Formats: sequence, C-alpha cells, structure tokens
Amino acid sequence: MGRRDARRLGMVKAAEQARVTNREAAAGLGLSVRQFRRLRKRVREGGEPALVHGNRGRPSARRLAAEVRERVVALLTGSVKLNDHHLADLLAEEQVVVSPASVRRIRQGLRLPPKRRRRPPQHRRRRNRKARRGELVLIDGSPFRWFDADGPAWTLLGAIDDATSEILHLTLRPTEDLHGYVTLLHGVLTTHGVPVTLYGDRSGILVRNDSHWTLAEELAGEQRPTQFGRMLAELGVAFIPARSPQAKGRIERLWATLQDRLAAELRLRGSTTLEATLAYLPRFIAAHNRRLAVPPAEATRAFRAAPRDLDRILACVYERVVARDNTVTIPGRWAQLPPGPYRRSWHKARVEVRETLDGRLLVLNPRHGLLLEQPCPASPFVLESRTADRATRKRALDGCAGSPKKPDRDAPRVPTPPRTRRGQLTNIRRPSPANPWRKRFLPPTPGDTVAGGRT
Repeated sequence: MGRRDARRLGMVKAAEQARVTNREAAAGLGLSVRQFRRLRKRVREGGEPALVHGNRGRPSARRLAAEVRERVVALLTGSVKLNDHHLADLLAEEQVVVSPASVRRIRQGLRLPPKRRRRPPQHRRRRNRKARRGELVLIDGSPFRWFDADGPAWTLLGAIDDATSEILHLTLRPTEDLHGYVTLLHGVLTTHGVPVTLYGDRSGILVRNDSHWTLAEELAGEQRPTQFGRMLAELGVAFIPARSPQAKGRIERLWATLQDRLAAELRLRGSTTLEATLAYLPRFIAAHNRRLAVPPAEATRAFRAAPRDLDRILACVYERVVARDNTVTIPGRWAQLPPGPYRRSWHKARVEVRETLDGRLLVLNPRHGLLLEQPCPASPFVLESRTADRATRKRALDGCAGSPKKPDRDAPRVPTPPRTRRGQLTNIRRPSPANPWRKRFLPPTPGDTVAGGRT
C-alpha cells in the first residue's frame, strides 16, 4: 500500500468512528463527498485491499507487442547506430507504429547512450523563408564516409528549396567538381524547372575568386564568370555567394540529417557501390520530403520550364579560330571540320566549341549554326574546365616539380657569369677578312680613274 492509500484509509477509519464528517474527510483528501462515500462503501465490503486500484499489477493494455519490442531492441543493439526518431520512422515504413518516446524508453532501459549528445539551444536569428517554391534554391557539397566508416570519403552534392526545405536532387561524386555541380543542376532543371536564384558558397567552381584581369575584361569592366557561372547566365538564374556556412544554414543542417540517416540506411541495406546508392537516392528523397518538408507560404511556383537546348547550355564553352587544316582544338581534344558551302574552307573563322555534360563536342558558328557534332570519347568522361586563368596556371606551375622555385634569401649568393653574345646569332655567313667588302670606303680624289672616264 502506498502513501496515498494509507492517507485514504486513515480518513475512512476516522469517518467510521465519527471523528470527522464526510465533507471534512473529502476536503482533506481532495475528493468530492460522493466519491468519498463510494470509498467508504468499498472498505466496508472488501476491507483494506479494496483501496488498491484494480489495474495495479496488471500489464497495460497499450503496451508494445512482444514482437515489436524485440524488433526495436534488435535495431538498437545492431551494428548500425540509429537515433530514436530515425528508428521510429524506419519502423513506420514497415507498417509498425511506435513512438520515438517508446524507443527512447526502451533504449534507456537497455542503458544505451544516445547517438548524439543533446546540446543546449544557441541563440540565432532566423532568416525568413521565401514564399514560393523555386524562388531560392540552396546548393552545396558534403564530404563524408557514406558507405562505410572505414572506407573512402565521397562528396554528396545536394540542392534544397528554401520555401519548403524539400530535397530537389542529390548526386554522389568522388570529389567536389564541376561535373558534379552540372549533374546536380541538370537534375534540378529536368525534374522541377529553372529556379530564380541559386545560393551557394564561394568555391572556385562556382565564382571567380582570383584578382587577375585580362585586357578584354578591363575594357568590359567585369571579370568573365566561371563555366558554371556562364551556364547560370545563359539560363537567366542569379547566384548569391555566401560569406559563411551559417548564411546557408538550412542546407548545412540538412547535411547533419543526411550524415545521420542516409549513411545509416545505406549500411542497413548493404549499399557499398555508387550504382546502388544512386538508384536508392530517389526513394530516400521521396520519403524525406514526405516526412520533413513544410508547405510553402504561397501555392504558386516560381520554377520556369527548362529550355529545349539544355544540353548546349550545360556545357563548357571555348572560343577558337579555325586552323589552316580546318581543325579546332581544346586541351586534350581536337575536331576536324567538314567543308563549308561550295567546299569552302573554314580557315580563320571564329567558332564556338562546346563540350557537353555527356562528352559530346559541338562546334558552332554564329552565322551557319552547328558545324560539327563529335561523339563522346570511349574512355569515362568527366566534364571539367580545360582553360585556366593566369593565377591558376601560376599556382599549378609553382606546385610542379620542374618549376623554378623562389630564391632563398638565407642561401649564399652565387655570382652571375657575364653575358656574352656567343650563340645568340647563328647561321649567319660572315665575310672573310680579305673580302673587298671589309675594306674601308674612301671617296675618290681628283685624277683617279673611274668607270666611264676621268674625274
């Protein structure tokens, strides 16, 4: 018998002995007079055990089934560590209803620590969401060991909508490169449409960070964008470079969720290859958006339809002049142009070479349109910028083993030998010392005989 039941028993005995009235005893126990009379009746008929509640000692009617509890324990004690909410969501996909609080109670009963320690909330100022879907899309990459804790790190590139926090597209690459960002942009454009603005970091793939200006750029008053920036300009999409990771906090928080949930689900399913992971990503995106996305403030969409020539826009562009043999070259590739109208040559013609995402090489002329379409090379193709600015080339040259190094100030100076002109003028026929041309020229004096008569 507990303390509450002991107090009730004392009041009932006092009322039976007429030391207190029913109203006074009910007020002391916090009960109504009618409820106290029922309590006295139960004690008269059943004695002291009648005060104990009838459900005491019985199992709860809302307890978890034994097989559900065993399933939760198996997931909690497995090799893959899951948080409480994630485990409840995975069981919901198996048509097993269990609350995160029940999972937490079972985990605490097993004396298992949580997957992540709870941190106190930090003070921050929230940026208001955009009102329409497609008005602002956040893009970023996250390197992580997605397949195995001991395996290599891969970079997951993703795009989310600011108005709804929906994952628009995900792709996996060995590193954060131009091919991955163009693949991500292609997935967003073909699935949802063209957004109004993109919000990303200040990576050299996305924006120009160097201080080098060419003469043409100085005359134009602006630097030429990167290949990715030029694609956005042709699509009519604005780009906002973030100055800190906290500025694009929504996608940064998404990486914490994906590193917790996506990595765990890939290990549960045994997905250790790139093909299997890319095949599972659409299913994971649909489940994530169904659970965690929020409705937008306005129902209208800001996405625009993708252009028909999307394959030409999502390409690296190079301006070239056709050589005498009617060829155009970019570093690593070249193309032979067919003859023009009336078998005319394209020599000295200015053309535009576009290398598409699938590896095709397109040669276009502003007046005659498409001149040549070269298929993708047989080797695995990766889209990358084949030209670099002066600062990038200088950094690459400084990193090479054969590049000249900067002189060390502390090293002893070696005297420089005097310069000579030997070897600078070669293959020149010099006249001999007896050659008449080496004699000094003197003007004729009066009386000398010259050709044609006397002077």
